[in-house]
Amino acid sequence: MKLDSAITEALSLNPANCHVQSHGGSGFSTTAKITTSTNGKSKHFFLKTGRGKDAQVMFAGEHTSLNAIHDIVPTLCPASLAHGSLSDSPGSFLVTDFLDLSPTRSTSSTKASGSDSSSGLSLATKLATLHTTPAPPPPNCTTPQFGFPVHTACGSTIQSNTYTASWPTFFAQHRLLPILSLGEQRNGPDPTLRSLVERTVASVVPALLADAHLKSGNGGSGGGVTPVVVHGDLWSGNHGVARLDSPDPNNAPGPIEDVIFDPSACYAHSEYELGIMRLFGGFESRTFWDEYHAICPKAEPVEEFEDRVALYELYHRLNHYAIFGRGYRDGAVRVMEGLLGRYMGGGAR
Repeated sequence: MKLDSAITEALSLNPANCHVQSHGGSGFSTTAKITTSTNGKSKHFFLKTGRGKDAQVMFAGEHTSLNAIHDIVPTLCPASLAHGSLSDSPGSFLVTDFLDLSPTRSTSSTKASGSDSSSGLSLATKLATLHTTPAPPPPNCTTPQFGFPVHTACGSTIQSNTYTASWPTFFAQHRLLPILSLGEQRNGPDPTLRSLVERTVASVVPALLADAHLKSGNGGSGGGVTPVVVHGDLWSGNHGVARLDSPDPNNAPGPIEDVIFDPSACYAHSEYELGIMRLFGGFESRTFWDEYHAICPKAEPVEEFEDRVALYELYHRLNHYAIFGRGYRDGAVRVMEGLLGRYMGGGAR
């Protein structure tokens, strides 16, 4: 496989000293491993390529997402090194650090290790650290906002991330209502589903997420929650244990770390992450959650925690309905009917 000249230029690689082979798989792109060497030391990169405008948007979003996470917890995900348009053929590319993934996965609080350079941090600790670090303020703002600098893709769904000061406004206007419209575009009009989503936006979202109601879980006095970086699509298939490239010039084995990848990040309420984690399982360990919540406590009111997670899970159920069809509709309907039964009219029942 020949390496496109846009990639060799972006990474300052000698094409004659590069080997490219198919590696891994993706439903939305072609993936490969690039191997090169300098002074006898091997170096590996992970490459994604794709065609069309959506691929360009996806790769720009993933590039920015990975680096937003990596800047806070460097061993939690690969750094993204470059993205852009291919030069020698139509399409776009994304190049990241390479992860040598293990066939086994761990979501316990036991730290991953493999060498003296291992961080010694568990997935629970890394994720909680990410979720307790305030997002950077956007340009021309003095405080963090909910949103993200670029569009992102959750699966094949392109998400708008326009900065918004209010979390319930962002969640309603940039997640629930747009995914309802996309589902209708792809599956046809559904008056019942539309009514349920609109009633959920009108009643449940303000009841559970209103800025004056929702408080951070660290003893704050109210005023809403602080935007933090979330992965945005953290199901078990986007988590693994990997050996990272070694920083040792003598080619000693690199550290083994719990890692996450394929993000669809935004600056959000930390509990938004838990909706997708809950939906498909893989994160059921009580030890994991005890360690996580010791660092990142549940928001207040704590007694509404399960309902908030169900509300955040609803977005991903609707997204799967939009992508994969009617098999996901009934689950979304059940979530909304349950929440509306408790919060219809703006208050808990």
